[in-house]
Amino acid sequence: MTHRIAIVVLNHFAPMDLGVPGQVFWAAETPDGEKLYEVVTCSEGRRPVRCAAGYSVLPDHDLDVLDTADTVLVPGIHAGRAMKDGTISDTLRAALQDRPRTMSICTGSFVLAAAGLLDGRPATTHWREASRFALLFPQVKLDPDVLFVDDGDVLTSAGVAAGLDLCLHVVRRDHGSEVANRAARRCVMPPWREGGQAQYVERPLPDPAAGGTAATREWMLAHLDAPLDLSALAEHARMSVRTFTRRFREETGVSPAKWLTAQRVQHARHLLETTDLGVEEVARRAGFGTAVSLRQHLHAAVGVAPLAYRNTFRGMDSRDLSRSR
Repeated sequence: MTHRIAIVVLNHFAPMDLGVPGQVFWAAETPDGEKLYEVVTCSEGRRPVRCAAGYSVLPDHDLDVLDTADTVLVPGIHAGRAMKDGTISDTLRAALQDRPRTMSICTGSFVLAAAGLLDGRPATTHWREASRFALLFPQVKLDPDVLFVDDGDVLTSAGVAAGLDLCLHVVRRDHGSEVANRAARRCVMPPWREGGQAQYVERPLPDPAAGGTAATREWMLAHLDAPLDLSALAEHARMSVRTFTRRFREETGVSPAKWLTAQRVQHARHLLETTDLGVEEVARRAGFGTAVSLRQHLHAAVGVAPLAYRNTFRGMDSRDLSRSR
């Protein structure tokens, strides 16, 4: 059955944020070409809405269409009540309540927070607006360093391109890695983007003459099953440990250890989704060494144990995963 995603479009919407869901979810299909998602748009009173780029769009539906949606998505906005004083209309607030799954891209998180959907929950937003968000919504557990946050039935992302990451993550969560990887290739984008949005925060650029860590990151990906300590990584990059650590963080926004763990978790997820390897073998190939270590890291990343994760991506309803978190 096709999953319906309803996009709530507000005045001052970010144009790319509106286009991203339609592109990514449209690209998600079965090997036979059957579309897995339907994307519809709506606005209050089905009124035209205007964006910051100087044009307006006319959504096909009013907010009543949310009653037929499996997922509700709010794109980013560049202005408006939600960003000014943390409020939204009573009509919109009521329409956003009690939905099976709700998502936002970029500053669309201001709208979800204004509706009370993020109270006491982890969330993210564009790094440039993080201070304003924290001031308006102190009750939200804001993490401004990540590309997106999946809290089960409510998901938020950082700015613009992070919406691509979030939508692709949802496809992966709903239908597994093979479908998500095909959608990523269709959209000419990586199936998983490393690091967090800290790497995009304005900062002085590193000196290009001093070299980079990209080649060493590629080498790390090819040797995830090997013991990779900081000294070995620095030696491969032909840098001192101190210089390597500093440059790695400048280029990725995270430490070498955190980046490596994230890649190992991602590889373990792929093996769990696409092979019948035992948990011990998955742990060995992903570089965690033991099943106990894999369980600890996977639970920290997605909230479930390896076998529960495998079962989720082999037929269980994705909402069972969100309830188990």
